[in-house]
Amino acid sequence: MSDQHQPATQAIVAGRTPASSSLAPALWASTVWESDSLVDARRRATGTRAQEFYSRYANPTVRQFEEAVATLEGAEDAIAFASGMGAVASVVLSMCSAGDHVVAQRQLYAGTLAFLQGPCARFGIETTLVDGHVPGAFAEAVRPGRTMMVLAETPSNPRLDLVDLDELGALRGPVTVVDSTLATPLGQRPLDHGVHLVLHSATKGIAGHNDATLGVVAGEKDYIDAIWAYSVLHGATPSPFDALNGLRGIRTLSVRTTHQAGSALFVAHALLDHPGVAAVHHPGLPGHPQHDLAKRQMRHGGTMIAVELAGGLEAAERFLARVQLLHRATSLGGPETLVCHPATTTHASLTPDEAAHVGVTAGMLRISVGLEDPTDVLRDIVRALG
Repeated sequence: MSDQHQPATQAIVAGRTPASSSLAPALWASTVWESDSLVDARRRATGTRAQEFYSRYANPTVRQFEEAVATLEGAEDAIAFASGMGAVASVVLSMCSAGDHVVAQRQLYAGTLAFLQGPCARFGIETTLVDGHVPGAFAEAVRPGRTMMVLAETPSNPRLDLVDLDELGALRGPVTVVDSTLATPLGQRPLDHGVHLVLHSATKGIAGHNDATLGVVAGEKDYIDAIWAYSVLHGATPSPFDALNGLRGIRTLSVRTTHQAGSALFVAHALLDHPGVAAVHHPGLPGHPQHDLAKRQMRHGGTMIAVELAGGLEAAERFLARVQLLHRATSLGGPETLVCHPATTTHASLTPDEAAHVGVTAGMLRISVGLEDPTDVLRDIVRALG
């Protein structure tokens, strides 16, 4: 695939089987394939990502999805998983062992934080948490010779804080990993900034229709092969049905995110002066503290906004009871506009001190702007605000 194509074109042409004239990908539902001989069986069983052997090792439909994501990210290769957390767990556990050290930002998806502070700590993998938006914080926390991984999420969930990708990519020693779920490959490409690995909960914007559960990691082939060798044992294998829907989502990723990002910025601007709104967070707003960084490393400000209501928890409860067009659901990136209350859903596992430190307040709502007309979305929000 040529890097000369623009991202919107890459989303259309990537991940297609060269020998096929079909415009739609084939669904390979098979879990196993017949071998020709003992020699052939051994070759498939001992090879890296052997095709047509056993679907925990590789599957042709899943492989097309992986190749499409690799193209969009400008990566040598990619590997898919059954969920975003499957991707996170497999990356960390394939690279880190007891006694190793991880540096991660506090502003992470709560599931990732729980994994680092729970199973990883139990396995003897130590984690140091830093404020990812503070310049130099990651580098200062790295312990030479012991830190195996630096893990960041940008934009962060749910406040949309940013990490400087150039600063992260300049680190030497540990493997650098960026969770880029909220941006999608059409919003930013961390690998272009020197980062080693980029991962996504492809359930969200990449698949984009709320009907596929997928994770994916892209980067240098040596890293991806090492993660694959572990993943075969970990078993977080993606369904070919979900990979098929993921490929379908990639075909429209550019037009969807362009519309959604424009709508999100429109809504964010309109809510800035609303008396019921205490704060609006979106990297595309000129008043966002990292607006200049967003312009430097992102193609657009993303499809999400975080809104803090002036009345706290009671105002959030009233708002959620009044919405009509918006859907009360805990996901993002789909065609419908979704709203959730992070303090009681996505970040419910945080202690009050942890929630306060990452800016998850009782009155905060996370809105994933969908494909509806933005004036209708705004009208419903304003009506629900009362």
